[in-house]
Amino acid sequence: MNALSIPTWIIHVSSVIEWIAAIWLIWKYGEVTGNRTWWGLSFAMLPALVSAMCACTWHYFDNPESLEWLVTLQASMTLLGNYTLGAAAVWIWRSTKSAETANNPISTKTIESKQ
Repeated sequence: MNALSIPTWIIHVSSVIEWIAAIWLIWKYGEVTGNRTWWGLSFAMLPALVSAMCACTWHYFDNPESLEWLVTLQASMTLLGNYTLGAAAVWIWRSTKSAETANNPISTKTIESKQ
């Protein structure tokens, strides 16, 4: 556990706790609004959480070569997490576009004046 300083450990651990809290809050927001796309975002955040936990685990054991596979797993989860978060963002964006269309069926065409 000597690989990182105490302030760095505080940042690592608090980041993981904050990420867990964000996942939970986004899930709750999806429940309150009834919009399941927010649940999708909370699931999309999980690979990034796994990535952070891999980093913390590797540092906790003083970065041994025997756990080098955690670095590869962390990188893979970061890549996967970036894709899942991007997909969730697009899903939320599309759901707001379809909701706007459903709530406002009248098109906003310009009115031409006859002169």
